[in-house]
Amino acid sequence: MIISVSLILLLIVIFVSLYSLNLFNVGSSSNGTGNKQQLPPGSSGWSFISETIDYFRAGLDGVPERYFFDRVRKYSSQVFKTSLFGESVIVIGGTAAGNKFLFSNEYKLVESWYPKSVIEIFPLNKRSSGNQAAQKRLRKLYPQLLNADAVRNYIGIMDSMTVNYFQSHWDKNINTTDEMMITTIVYPLVKKQSFSIACFLLSSIDYQHEPHRIHKLYKLFCDVHKGILSLPINFPGTQFNRAIKSNRLIREEIEKVFGQRKIDIQSHAKAPIQDMLSRLITLSEEDSGMDETFIVDALTGLIFGASASTGDVITLVMKYLADFPDVYNQVLKEQTAVACAKRTGDLLNWDDIQKMKYSWSVAREVMRVAAPTPIGFKKAATDFWYDGYFVPKGWKLCLSSAATHKNPDYFPDPEKFDPSRFQGDGPAPYTFIPFGGGPSLCPGKEFVRLEILVFLHHVVRRYKWDRALPTNGDEQEKLVFKPFPRLSKGLPIHIRPQQNS
Repeated sequence: MIISVSLILLLIVIFVSLYSLNLFNVGSSSNGTGNKQQLPPGSSGWSFISETIDYFRAGLDGVPERYFFDRVRKYSSQVFKTSLFGESVIVIGGTAAGNKFLFSNEYKLVESWYPKSVIEIFPLNKRSSGNQAAQKRLRKLYPQLLNADAVRNYIGIMDSMTVNYFQSHWDKNINTTDEMMITTIVYPLVKKQSFSIACFLLSSIDYQHEPHRIHKLYKLFCDVHKGILSLPINFPGTQFNRAIKSNRLIREEIEKVFGQRKIDIQSHAKAPIQDMLSRLITLSEEDSGMDETFIVDALTGLIFGASASTGDVITLVMKYLADFPDVYNQVLKEQTAVACAKRTGDLLNWDDIQKMKYSWSVAREVMRVAAPTPIGFKKAATDFWYDGYFVPKGWKLCLSSAATHKNPDYFPDPEKFDPSRFQGDGPAPYTFIPFGGGPSLCPGKEFVRLEILVFLHHVVRRYKWDRALPTNGDEQEKLVFKPFPRLSKGLPIHIRPQQNS
């Protein structure tokens, strides 16, 4: 994979700007008494540019885990140091033991940390970074808003919105003959569908009544998604610069929604809307720290978190269902049984979702093969020792779900797509971590699960599909990580009506 000249130039700019910060003097560390402590083996210093390029190259080749596996072999250690995104980093995650250590010691030895690109794009993360009161407020808030009891009330709305979206955006692409085949590009359809559902459930912005606002917000959120883990170079034309500008425009739109909702609630002019925004406003009456800025930032982050990776996962689920007809047939059988047990016209409910065990195993195997967030970070809150190595306070710590999920010790024949891995007792603890773990477990996990399963319930009973491009050779579509998993051409398919749908 060829790295563009512009990317190399950007990395050189970062290198020059960080040189004065003494980033490269990281071979050992003092414990304050003059004694040198042994850091893990690895590279840093002048290798900053090559390390970052190697990580990006592995992702563009579709194998982000390669970056970690190559260094484990090189240093004969599961723990190593490197430099990524302009930071001195010690890699601890990648094994079940490392993941457990990081998750179990959050707010003890380690704390949440986000790369500069995330912090600058999302102001709420910037304000909460290093602020224990703000972090405590968020840890309390998100579970209240997104736990299983809270989101189960959304299932019926998700169900009806999904059906409407298929009718308005998918059915027109159905092929009834083999002549003049219509090609459907899956990724942009499911991405916008997921975004529309998140906007409605979280803020009642309805794509049917406000299509222009949804389209505007969707384009802006796409810019944010592309720039969220980009190189933090705020020059005009860079992904990072576009993401910052787009997030400002998003906040302006959300502020308008917030202002009108506050007026409606205070004036009792309309029946109260029971969405996430209304709940945030209600909770703010009991917490003076939740001002307008906090609520707008929190809602923006919630919409992004609820929709950003869902479209990626659903697109890949459809790819694997096309590639493995036996898996598709088992999902169809399960979803048909769920539908047959319901009265005509009844919406899906919580009990129906619990019956979709095999379908969820398929989605989980997709998230194992292509980790939605292949890399994550923490920060050492104090000096500590791990696996015989010294970790200085302030150093960034890296864990990789991509490396964990492709570890043959946990998943034999890791490149094989096999949903049965998740049946029965499933994987061992800390070996499957698409949503993180510990206190920082993704609060939107249940929301994402519901959206994926509701989508699957309808798509397999409504359509059959094949891939429009060859599955091998020069024209085949490739999986790339930029840094999130994406099919290079968006998964072009030909859809046909499902018999007896």
